[in-house]
Amino acid sequence: MNKALFLDRDGIINIDHGYVYQQETFEFVDGIFELCADAIAKGYLLIVITNQSGIGRGRYSEQDFLALTHWMKKQFRAKNCVITDVYFCPHHPTKGKGEYLQACQCRKPEPGMILKASNEHKIDLKQSIFIGDKISDMQAAQAAGIHNRILVASKYDDHQQIKAHRVSELADARAFID
Repeated sequence: MNKALFLDRDGIINIDHGYVYQQETFEFVDGIFELCADAIAKGYLLIVITNQSGIGRGRYSEQDFLALTHWMKKQFRAKNCVITDVYFCPHHPTKGKGEYLQACQCRKPEPGMILKASNEHKIDLKQSIFIGDKISDMQAAQAAGIHNRILVASKYDDHQQIKAHRVSELADARAFID
């Protein structure tokens, strides 16, 4: 069985400017490459788990998202960090349009994307880590059985609702990757 470092995208990999889907507005968070290099050196696969309701809301297309994802993965490879896979949910239960208007098991806080990644990449979730900046990230990780959850302080206050390591900056998360 493998172990994985699950990463939320917006707010963890890139600065969350809201509905980021173009290279021009994609800014990497300080320390992301160093953190990922450490995790890879410790035997973790890198898996990105991201809600992308901008697709469902019609703000950008799945093709736009996939093109940006391809570019992002290329930037990681250039830093000797290989992203094993990226899972995304384009749905929204109230603001999605057409086929995207649905409550699903993949949109965080549901654990669907994590469970799918676990099955596809033979990941032991108890040995894995999830880093996110929202309570929904921590809820999805908890529901999937990930014990090592790291919540990076952000504009989203979780009111201590869920057990997680809380850090003020992404670089501080390195202390919890063993």
